[in-house]
Amino acid sequence: MITGLVSGQDSTQSKTSKPISRKEAHRQKINALIRQAEEGQLVYSRQSIFGFQLRTNGFGGFYEFGKMKTPRRTTIFRLDINEIKNQKEEKIPNGGFFFGNPFIYGKINYFYPVTLGIGEQYILGQKGNKNGVAVSAIYTAGIALGLLRPYYLDVRDPVSGRDTTLKLTPSDSALFLGPSILGGGGFGKGWGEIKIKPGAFIKAALRFDYGRFNEVVSGIEAGVSLEFYAQKIPIMAFQKDKQLFLQGYISLDFGRRR
Repeated sequence: MITGLVSGQDSTQSKTSKPISRKEAHRQKINALIRQAEEGQLVYSRQSIFGFQLRTNGFGGFYEFGKMKTPRRTTIFRLDINEIKNQKEEKIPNGGFFFGNPFIYGKINYFYPVTLGIGEQYILGQKGNKNGVAVSAIYTAGIALGLLRPYYLDVRDPVSGRDTTLKLTPSDSALFLGPSILGGGGFGKGWGEIKIKPGAFIKAALRFDYGRFNEVVSGIEAGVSLEFYAQKIPIMAFQKDKQLFLQGYISLDFGRRR
């Protein structure tokens, strides 16, 4: 009888200390994530975000990939492609809006900054509930590659009377900046003549995520960025060329988490 009692006690103790199965642990983890999502917390392992941004000196878009490290910190990798415009640019309609191509007088080059950086997203405040707004601080830094594409114009040579398409050169400056401009040369010109201007950038922003579902990103981002290039960037004639560009921006963000 004593032997049987001892054996029975050991059997009960063994059942109590039996480790949780992998399936049960996974179920408990999923339940915990669901409970956190219902409470308004952003819970995920990875996120992919696209966005369109309007800047104080242009516009563009970006793609961001993030991997959560802690409940508040996410490591992010981000690619931005934008166009910087000079504040003196003014599009002039030539022959009206239906005849002739509008042009920008004095424009020398298009300038497209392409930035690739690494940084962090830090959650300052969770949503609190599904209808709340999560606030995050974002900061990134990395390399900048400025793509410089020449600007072309259609002009009429007053000497020969012939029409031609040209960019600004020392020999054609009188035609390019003179009174014989017929219109813009078209968007297809200059792509084979792009020059790369290397540089670096830093960026800081706040992101407001108002999406109702944890797996969907819907938000607004507002911030500033600073870009520095190894050489001065010529965009407009009769204007000072700059190496340093400081701009503010606001963007609409959307994407998915998992």
